[in-house]
Amino acid sequence: MQSQKISSALISVYHKDNLEEIVKLLAQQGVRIYSTGGTQEFIEQLGIEVVAVEDLTGYPSILGGRVKTLHPKVFGGILQRRDLSQDQAQVAEYEIPAIDLVIVDLYPFEATVAAGGTEQEIIEKIDIGGISLIRAAAKNFNDVLVVASRDQYSALIDLLQQKQGFTDKEDRRRFATQAFDVTSHYDSAIFRYFSGKETASFKQSIPVAQTLRYGENPHQKGVFYGDLSQMLEQLNGKELSYNNLVDIDATLDLLDEFKQAEGATFVIVKHTNACGVATAPTAKQAYVNAFSCDTLSAFGGVIATNVTVDVATAQELNQLFFEVLIAPAYEPEALALLESKKNRILLLRKETQTSTKQFKTLLNGVVEQDKDLTTETAEHLTAVTNRKPSQQEIASLLFASKIAKHTKSNTIVLAKDGQLLASGVGQTSRVDALKQAIDKARTFGFDLHGAVMASDAFFPFPDCVEIAHAAGVTAVIQPGGSIKDKDSIEFCNAHNMAMVMTGIRHFKH
Repeated sequence: MQSQKISSALISVYHKDNLEEIVKLLAQQGVRIYSTGGTQEFIEQLGIEVVAVEDLTGYPSILGGRVKTLHPKVFGGILQRRDLSQDQAQVAEYEIPAIDLVIVDLYPFEATVAAGGTEQEIIEKIDIGGISLIRAAAKNFNDVLVVASRDQYSALIDLLQQKQGFTDKEDRRRFATQAFDVTSHYDSAIFRYFSGKETASFKQSIPVAQTLRYGENPHQKGVFYGDLSQMLEQLNGKELSYNNLVDIDATLDLLDEFKQAEGATFVIVKHTNACGVATAPTAKQAYVNAFSCDTLSAFGGVIATNVTVDVATAQELNQLFFEVLIAPAYEPEALALLESKKNRILLLRKETQTSTKQFKTLLNGVVEQDKDLTTETAEHLTAVTNRKPSQQEIASLLFASKIAKHTKSNTIVLAKDGQLLASGVGQTSRVDALKQAIDKARTFGFDLHGAVMASDAFFPFPDCVEIAHAAGVTAVIQPGGSIKDKDSIEFCNAHNMAMVMTGIRHFKH
């Protein structure tokens, strides 16, 4: 396996945390250490002998630190091929020592951008020497071990201890693969900064991956790229699946439409569509109302709330089999009760920022779009009928519109007084969506008299308002924009219905 002893190392890092153990271990194993600037001072303070790169190259650090390691005696030491006689003759001629281990991290470019640094501060965090050293060492993995991130320090320590300073080619290739992962991610971040909103090519890099049990179905492999721990803390239950993640995403997107100031809200989702949504003065009442929307579909669903789960609410929840529950907090007694079922997934939601972009594979490429972040308020509504909606109806219309925005097209949503009554989802005809919603509402015993209707897109014909009126619906919210809007408006006027238009379509495919 081409086992090689590490005899020399170049260490030049921005972050010094957890470096001490590595340096001491290398010194114990008789490794000659080269270093620069702050890293050199750090090593010297540990009482460990270190050779300054300036002494190796004969040149000081210049241009404000922009040029320190860019020299043939450094890169020749890394890139020389130990088994190639021509290389060995040249390094002997120019007195270039071999470097067997390179430990380098990169300037914190992304962190500087995220912190709102000035353009000059950001530009100075574009690493030149560091990334060049990493690439050189990774390229020559046949002879050199490269460590490109402090995240790899523990793995390096294990390797040095287990093999007493020796490495195999397999080890070096594994670390080289991780190094190229680091450099490609770094370059993608720089490209995105320079390109801004106008991108000529698709580049995304997420350096954290989690293998899932399987994909959408057991015969499909699945991987999640991202750090879920930044957003959710799992308190109980089995491993999250692909389908869990898809439904969690849909659930939280819908829940975020409702603010705590409006009351406690519970959302229940099945296969990315809401089967229960309600807002009420208490968490228990919000859950009970959401569950009553569709007591059949709630079985095995994903549930989320924007308020603390208390004991009374937990007692209600505990009667239902559900896959996932998400909340910003749990009362200790409530959590203990819900943890009684070991496979039940309980998640604590953290405050975090999510991307404003969406993308997915499509045909032989990728399609990207801005996330739909528009949520209608009363200011968006234009009353187009003789009868204007009451304040109670306006509240219900806005409530229904939020749900329609996050429901598969074509959709119709029926709601009343902060409660989803039913929805028609993913239908090829808007009339079919409405009929599905009406039938479902009646199945679960809801009286639609005084209910409101929301549509994700305009009505090309008056048939939907005709059917809704017959079912008891009194007010309608829709984008408008059909050449036959007048037909629906006239029907509403003739039957004392209120209609508002938003001018905003919310297709969801």
